[in-house]
Parts: sequence; structure tokens; C-alpha cells
Amino acid sequence: MNSIPKNLQILTTETSFQLPGPTGELEILLSAAPTPANQESLAIICHPHPLHGGTLSNKVVTTLAKTFQALNMQTLRFNFRGVGKSTGHYGEGQGELHDLYAVLTWVRQVSPQATLWLAGFSFGAYISICAAREGSFAGLISVAPPVNHFPLHEPVNITCPWIVVQGEQDEIVPAAEVFAWVERLHPKPTLIRFPEAGHFFHGGLTALKEALLEELKK
Repeated sequence: MNSIPKNLQILTTETSFQLPGPTGELEILLSAAPTPANQESLAIICHPHPLHGGTLSNKVVTTLAKTFQALNMQTLRFNFRGVGKSTGHYGEGQGELHDLYAVLTWVRQVSPQATLWLAGFSFGAYISICAAREGSFAGLISVAPPVNHFPLHEPVNITCPWIVVQGEQDEIVPAAEVFAWVERLHPKPTLIRFPEAGHFFHGGLTALKEALLEELKK
């Protein structure tokens, strides 16, 4: 593990480190933007459920990171408490939200002018949506938001540009429930549907990246 960076603008490669968190330390993986001139555009990406194999190395999470990298942004992935080298135990969602708050606090301390994006997959989509309600962000991407498992039916009030991605063959999050939830939102996010995709986008990760890039470049 490396020391904690004190300035995001000097980052030139990928680095991992332990960041003080609410219950000990959080394992962070921070990747530089391909072009140094854009070192203050940063996307923070949240992984799936800690009790069901979710980690910062999840393939959908990694695909989201590659998508932001293709847009010349820095990316930050981290393991929630109790996952990988992050200390602590599963926090029923509320604890993981505080993990994300700790990451956001650190980023804003070392790079107060940074333009921040949030993204998440499944459980990570839920956590990032909760955080996006309470802060100022350039945008939000939610892949397979678990509307059937976590309280996303209350007023959401996301004001930044928002993309929701859903596979129509999702075996974990019912697509019909996601589509109905999106229809109730105001303002309404952009919805990208994948007719053949399941929850983990097996065989469809390249298509996921390409569809997101097409939308984000508009």
C-alpha cells in the first residue's frame, strides 16, 4: 500500500492506499486521468453488496471506471467496510453510506475544486443515490438500482444529470420495478435499457461502456 496522496493533480498512475474511515480504514484504488490536464475531474464508483461478493474489482464497477477513463477523468474505487482490506463489518447500508461520505470528505479536502461524479452498481447504486441527494455533483450513473431491496421509493430529488441503466433480463432486480420507479421520478433520469442483459451484464460489458459513452458525450 502507498501513502495517502495529498494532491490529486500530481497523480500520474494508479495507486492504492488505506484511508481513515468511520470504522478503521478503507481500501482505496485511485487512477489518474489519461491526460494530466484533467486531473480535477473525478468519478467515485461504489460496488455491489458486501455480503454477496461485491468488491471494487467487480466487472461492472471496473467497466464504469473504464468508461470514465475514456472521458479523461480520474476514477476512485473503494471497498466498503469489511471488504478486502477495509476494516469493520457490514453496516446495513447506513454504515456504507458513511464510508462514502468519508471518501467524499477526503476528496474535497485534497482537491476542493474537483468536479465530482458518482456512480454505483446494484447496492452501490443505492448508496451513491443516497449521497447524491445531499451534495453537489456533476452527474450520477446508477446501474441496476435495487429498488426491490432498499428504500428508493421515497422522494429522491436528484438535481444533477442522472443516467439509470437496467438490463431487462435482470434476475436480481426486477426490470419492470425499475422502469416503474423511473417513471415516478421528477426530474426524470435518462434511462438506458438493455433487452438481453442480466444483472451482471455477462457478455455485455463492452456494450454497456459504449452505450454510456454515447450518452455522456451528448
